[in-house]
Amino acid sequence: MVMAAGLGKRMRPLTATRPKPLVEVAGQPLIDHCFDRLRGAGVRKAVVNVHYLADALEAHLRHRVKDIEIAVSDERAQLLETGGGLIRALPLIDADPFLVVNSDNLWVDGPVDSLRLLASNWDDARMDSLLLLVPLARAHCHRGQGDFHMRPDGTLRRRKPGTVAPFVYTGIQIVSKRLLAGEHPEGPFSTNILWDRAIEQGRMFGVVHEGLWFDVGAPDNIRKTEEILGRG
Repeated sequence: MVMAAGLGKRMRPLTATRPKPLVEVAGQPLIDHCFDRLRGAGVRKAVVNVHYLADALEAHLRHRVKDIEIAVSDERAQLLETGGGLIRALPLIDADPFLVVNSDNLWVDGPVDSLRLLASNWDDARMDSLLLLVPLARAHCHRGQGDFHMRPDGTLRRRKPGTVAPFVYTGIQIVSKRLLAGEHPEGPFSTNILWDRAIEQGRMFGVVHEGLWFDVGAPDNIRKTEEILGRG
């Protein structure tokens, strides 16, 4: 599942005429970087949700994305946020567990393929969600204070308000359909509601990304990201 329906407000004015996944970084749109990594990890099918400037995004996917079958989850009528978007797309997702990737991510693999690393750490008996995390100190262009603490067994707990947490969520996770099976709001809602339930049940885990990761959430971050990639 490639999450690509957001409005991209923080990326304005670049998103005034294009959806955020089509904003270019290092010579190609963000969503193309994403699909390069998916192809490299052996992914053969992706569900992509669309909302803002959906026609442009769909046209790009038809002409640019090769070797991956694409199904579109249409949210033109209503933006459903991350949790609602997953629920809407569920009938199109024919794998369990499945990978969820934010299309505005930009990452570089470390010694091993990060998506394969994530998959190799999946334990279906213990997990409903497994998040790829990056240490706060290596979260390039990120201005937050971290998202999670990780216990020695890999289970996660959230950062408390007013404190700093050592790990940042990269926007990449593996999810069991069990995570989506419980009660949830109708219409738009955040995945955080599902995560809180998984955390309470001790079924949300993390694994550490060993390569580079960039928070390309604002126009100024594009130049910084390209400078770091150029040095590497």
